[in-house]
Amino acid sequence: MRTKIAAVAAIAALALAITGCGKAKDDSSNQPKVDKSVSFDAGTKMEALNKAQSIKIGVKFDQPGLGYKDPSKSGPVGFDIEIAKIVAAKLGIPADKIQWVETVSKNREPFLQNGTVDIVVASYSITDERKQIVGMAGPYYVTGQQLLVRSDDDSIKGPDDLTGKGVCSVTGSTSIKTVEEKYGATPKPFGTYSECVQALLNKTVDAVTTDGPILLGYAAQDPDKLKVVGDTFSEERYGIGFAKGDTKFCEFLSTTIKDSFKDGSWEQAFKDTLGKAKVDAPKPPTVDACA
Repeated sequence: MRTKIAAVAAIAALALAITGCGKAKDDSSNQPKVDKSVSFDAGTKMEALNKAQSIKIGVKFDQPGLGYKDPSKSGPVGFDIEIAKIVAAKLGIPADKIQWVETVSKNREPFLQNGTVDIVVASYSITDERKQIVGMAGPYYVTGQQLLVRSDDDSIKGPDDLTGKGVCSVTGSTSIKTVEEKYGATPKPFGTYSECVQALLNKTVDAVTTDGPILLGYAAQDPDKLKVVGDTFSEERYGIGFAKGDTKFCEFLSTTIKDSFKDGSWEQAFKDTLGKAKVDAPKPPTVDACA
């Protein structure tokens, strides 16, 4: 019962953040301090970005709590967005010079490969498969996959109930592969999580799966019709994507993540976003070494 009450409280609190009543920040006073005196070695990506005083960052626009853009607001909000601002600040770039580029799961690698964005901070799980294509620094956050179902559906209580069920996640995500290969679900991929949620409400699919914080956000938007069920059943290690082969940039990003753990900016970013769901900041993860 305690777990259920906590979940309901978390959903209600996150709903306030999403709708703007909870001061979801793009104008927060807790902005990371921009390092105006920083300098970098000639010829590095960091020097180029610092000189340009601009950075293109790929983020999600449809993940409440992580990366979410209200059409009536000027910019996206969420934990990923705050991490991106911390990186920009360490490059000497203020938040208002960031070019936010919407990415979906299937175009994150192409966007990094063709230079559409400089980095990706978009609930981007570090995997060996992706590391063959792009560089990944981190993790800066570790979470897990869960399930979102209709409130009146008691047939799915966890991943073991997914055999033969139509389950939606976004095209190219690790989540949909997991439920298909490990739990026998019938994959129903869509381009965005918003489309998956709509398909769930329309009863085109039986469940939506991705990382727990994202699903809590959608349940908060429509608590009478949607609910999150079961415990986490995967480990997702969120990293920052960059162009493959740039070891110096990887080292800069890794150091920036570690420094954010030490100076409190990472914990503050969590409190200002996912923490609004009355979730304590977890222990910071161990950052991988750059190859």
